[in-house]
Amino acid sequence: MSINLPPTFRFGASTASYQIEGGVNEGGRGPSIWDTFCAEPGRILDGSSGERACDHYHRHAEDVALLKGLGVDGYRLSIAWPRIQPTGTGPANAEGVAFYDRLLDELLEAGIEPMVTLYHWDLPQALETQSSGGGSSGWLARETAERFGEYAAICAERFGDRVAQWVPVNEPNVASLMGYALGMHAPGKALMFDALPAAHHLLLAHGLGVQALRAGGAQQVGCANNHAPMWTASDSDADLASTGLFDDLWNNLFADPMLTGAYPQDLAPFFADQPESDLAVINQPLDFYGVNYYNPFLVAAAEVGAEMPFEYRDIEGYPMTDFNWPVVPDGLREQLVNLDRRYDDLPPVVITESGCAYNMGPDEHGVVDDQPRIDYLDAHLRAVADAVGEGVDVRGYFTWSLIDNFEWSEGYTQRFGLVYVDYETQQRTPKASYAWFTETIAAVRRGSSSDG
Repeated sequence: MSINLPPTFRFGASTASYQIEGGVNEGGRGPSIWDTFCAEPGRILDGSSGERACDHYHRHAEDVALLKGLGVDGYRLSIAWPRIQPTGTGPANAEGVAFYDRLLDELLEAGIEPMVTLYHWDLPQALETQSSGGGSSGWLARETAERFGEYAAICAERFGDRVAQWVPVNEPNVASLMGYALGMHAPGKALMFDALPAAHHLLLAHGLGVQALRAGGAQQVGCANNHAPMWTASDSDADLASTGLFDDLWNNLFADPMLTGAYPQDLAPFFADQPESDLAVINQPLDFYGVNYYNPFLVAAAEVGAEMPFEYRDIEGYPMTDFNWPVVPDGLREQLVNLDRRYDDLPPVVITESGCAYNMGPDEHGVVDDQPRIDYLDAHLRAVADAVGEGVDVRGYFTWSLIDNFEWSEGYTQRFGLVYVDYETQQRTPKASYAWFTETIAAVRRGSSSDG
């Protein structure tokens, strides 16, 4: 049965700098908060780091060849801020610029349009260490957003002639909540609701980044927000209220300011001390709205006296990935329709991330038979087609990820790639899903599609 997507639908694959590049001490790159976080015992499940990762810093030509073989229209990569400005300020580092020059040129030569994310969580450590006048640092400090605007201007000047689409900040909700509220990601702060200034400054960085990119001549600027449908554990008033609060914190706290210029009503008091003019900066016109989707959340009210007013429940009755995430393809359709109904002027949507962790490796014949990933991709593309059928303007799907990589606090224990990476030898082996994705892209362009 064919996947009902138009021949003009765009396909791509995504990665992030710290997860694949390695070479953290090469080319003048400065340390990032993830280098520091990984060096702290107990932070990473397998005790690893991105120091070598997939060695993309040296093997980028091989990875571009894999992209070309895949047949994608675009490749979403991220630029490591510490490669461009090792301390987060000052002039561009020539060696860092040269690396991305080579990569962008290789992509264009292969016929692949770059979608460049400027911040995929690898903040220069110097900005996290240095306190501002108010004693804050990192994304808790307003100055970090201002420095980001300067960094975005440098990237627009140096790379703007070759970048098709820009994303200023990847998943500001994850960066602020996981990094500053819960302490599970770098820089490892567990401030709970006191982390909300980090959310505001990441949003401000988005707005300043869009302005800098536009000033530098960028034609296509969007975002990449992580979204999840919120399911409530029961119809009780307490569960409904807790689910609504978490929906605001995870989804609406970031989409509302970007798309409407206002914070959700119930959260607005937390930002009363921020300059009102910031919301106009955050609310920049966008050429596309990027959605990163993995699964819904099932939310219930927390027990009395709990640190947070909500808790997460397991979603039962669905297959699970090796990461123990539920596979809910219709959740993607649900989320896309929710966005379309909530925002009157929603820009065209691009799925900037969607993928799954299945950890099977090569068999005795060197074949990686990852049929569950094929099933996942097939079902999620059909969910996108269903959303399009309901009137949502979805233009593309970028799968996470091109190659297996460093999965943040999980280290190398989870494999999301279409290509298997042997981390000892760095040998790349395309999986069965790579061939399926290639065939599916070609079939959709022909106006038909392969079976799942």
